[in-house]
Amino acid sequence: MKKIGWLFIAMIAVLIIAGCGSSDGEASGGGEGTPDKLVMGFVPSQDSDTIADTVKPLADKLAEKLGVEVEGKVMTNYTALVEAMGTNEVQIGFIPAFAYVLANEKHDVEVILKSERYGSGTYKAQYLVRSDSDIKNLEDLEGKVWAYGDPTSTSGYLFPAAQIMDEFNVENPETDFFSNSIQTGGHDNSAIAVYNGEADVATTFDDVRTELEEEYPDIMDKLSVLTYTSEIPNDTISVTSELNDEFVQKIKDTFLGFNEEEEMIKIMNDVYSWDAIIEAEDSEYDVVRDTYEKFSDSISINDL
Repeated sequence: MKKIGWLFIAMIAVLIIAGCGSSDGEASGGGEGTPDKLVMGFVPSQDSDTIADTVKPLADKLAEKLGVEVEGKVMTNYTALVEAMGTNEVQIGFIPAFAYVLANEKHDVEVILKSERYGSGTYKAQYLVRSDSDIKNLEDLEGKVWAYGDPTSTSGYLFPAAQIMDEFNVENPETDFFSNSIQTGGHDNSAIAVYNGEADVATTFDDVRTELEEEYPDIMDKLSVLTYTSEIPNDTISVTSELNDEFVQKIKDTFLGFNEEEEMIKIMNDVYSWDAIIEAEDSEYDVVRDTYEKFSDSISINDL
């Protein structure tokens, strides 16, 4: 009887401890995968001194809807953002297609939404040439000078380079197809290089010329679009794998609801030129994975 009595007391103690543990878990954020605080990571596409203030109303509204504290954090670059998501320091990341593919591969980051611009969830890279040049098709680019912004840019380099590699059976477009290449540091600089006659072709997002018209009023006439690459899925809103499915769905629904709130969409437009927020699937980014495979030996997360 004494053994049974002690066993009964031990069982009661275990139940009490388990109950206390459950209460503590609920107090610390509603169970595994639901934090007390969310951090949203942004990489500036504009002045980094102003972006934090710009996104604060978005963070505040998200906090109101989700019932947890939300902080908008400005990151120095996409490498820092992806790695912060890998260590769960950042739970929501605004990351472009190529960075998402690497984040998904290394840290199991999941895309839940993407941007819509001009009524589309995809965009293309374009080849810009001088309108008065003798370049009429991709074949005519052989032996010419190529201007691109950055070798990790999806539209500025990766997709055009992959297209040249496939269509002309070359391993390195910079050395095996073009006579020379210029890394300009940005899409706008690439277009200006062609405008100024420093390069024969520039690969940029569609249509970078509209952002240069104020400084170069005749750029739409001086530069023409030779052709485009295949479609590229737009940049993403992605989340870490530590968040549970129910909470992720709540985040997703909240962001989609912002389409009905003019102030929220204006913030997204001011920060990243998003016109709307739409749903996204991981499979949409397979085309980016396929392109990345051609460059996986030379490009990593540290190059973002």
